[in-house]
Amino acid sequence: MTLAAVVLTGGTGARLGGRDKASIELGGSTLLERALAATVGAHPVVVVGEAVPTSRPVTFAREEPAYGGPVAGLLAGRRALTPTPDLLVVLAVDMPFVTAGTVARLVAAANDGDGSVLTGPDGRRRLVLVVRTARLDDVSPTDPHGCPVHVLLAPLDLRQVTAVGLEGRGVDTVEDLRELEAGG
Repeated sequence: MTLAAVVLTGGTGARLGGRDKASIELGGSTLLERALAATVGAHPVVVVGEAVPTSRPVTFAREEPAYGGPVAGLLAGRRALTPTPDLLVVLAVDMPFVTAGTVARLVAAANDGDGSVLTGPDGRRRLVLVVRTARLDDVSPTDPHGCPVHVLLAPLDLRQVTAVGLEGRGVDTVEDLRELEAGG
């Protein structure tokens, strides 16, 4: 079974005062490097966002036009993958506590359906999932710009994988970042 990954970094960072999320450092590593470490078992990896130096080989892609939302980014990353992998890891760069172990749990859970998705303690889905690429292709909209993630995922049979520890914790706002930088 082949496994590839798409890491989404291309948002505007509006709730973070316009900061580039991929370049934010936590614990001595950028959020992008943390995401690449989490996807170490996937090959190839497509990063959807601006090209920057990375510790491992990746392909960079962008949705056209830029800033079309996470579904447009995900599908731009998907289109950059050749050959087509069996499974696709999708990871938002602002999920700094997702690890290779998290991805392994998601891959294991994906065996029984169309894929799996990480859920937080509140039961809400995070933008951390593994999906059968063929099924993603089946449900992809013609125009993904502005399409909500929940609409894309609604027809899929995704197993829920509950986040352990801080895995489900994201960096969405300046307050989130300050709290994490302070050790919380």
